[in-house]
Amino acid sequence: MTSRPISEDDLQAYVDEVLETHRRAEVLDYLSSHPEEGKRIERYREQRAALRDALAPIAQEPLPPELNLARMIQARRRPDLAWTRWAAAAAVLLCIGGATGWSLRGATQSTPRGIPALAAEAADSYQVYASDRVRPVEMRESDRAELIRWASLRLGHPVSVPDLSASGYRFMGGRLVATPHGPAALFMYDDDRGTRLVLFTREMESDKNTPMSRHSRDGVDGFTWSKEGIGYSLVGPASPQLHPLADEIRRQVSTPM
Repeated sequence: MTSRPISEDDLQAYVDEVLETHRRAEVLDYLSSHPEEGKRIERYREQRAALRDALAPIAQEPLPPELNLARMIQARRRPDLAWTRWAAAAAVLLCIGGATGWSLRGATQSTPRGIPALAAEAADSYQVYASDRVRPVEMRESDRAELIRWASLRLGHPVSVPDLSASGYRFMGGRLVATPHGPAALFMYDDDRGTRLVLFTREMESDKNTPMSRHSRDGVDGFTWSKEGIGYSLVGPASPQLHPLADEIRRQVSTPM
């Protein structure tokens, strides 16, 4: 009997270690004959193992008293007291809602869009990922071709990785980042001194063609612009070299490959 083809569901089940023994053997045979898929799935397994290791201390913590079965049963036997607490909580929430609803509406309306939003997202991503000395990127330089295909598919347009080696910066790798305005691609570079830069790019809902502008926050500088509906932001430590690098990136992404 011919076995059914190996599907993505089978591969993910293999990562999660929930495959039956015979199907696991078939998946292993498939991965051994498809080395590129094997590398991709092995990265997923490494991520799963790292996540389990990171969460292990939490899983070993004692059960919170609030989840103790005896206490939960006792609370169920005192419905009047529970109802009083719920009513009090509801009253407090209503008061807070009435007092702050309008101010929250104003805060929502003031959420940045366009180039200011892109600049803020790039700076936030730089703060999170550039300081990570363990896993700053999801896919490394050796996975450049796969990263480009992945980012191009998710962003809905062809993506390229600018070459900054002439300026002393190596491409480290990248990842996809979720933003309030859709997925963005993050590409990271570093130099011999360990200085890291981040190029952040995504589609623009507004400000589709905008000249380059500088932004600065908490010691982090950035240059942000957009062209034909695609936004770019280069972010890094304050340096006179950052502006020329942004100009070089703009030249490369504007030149057909």
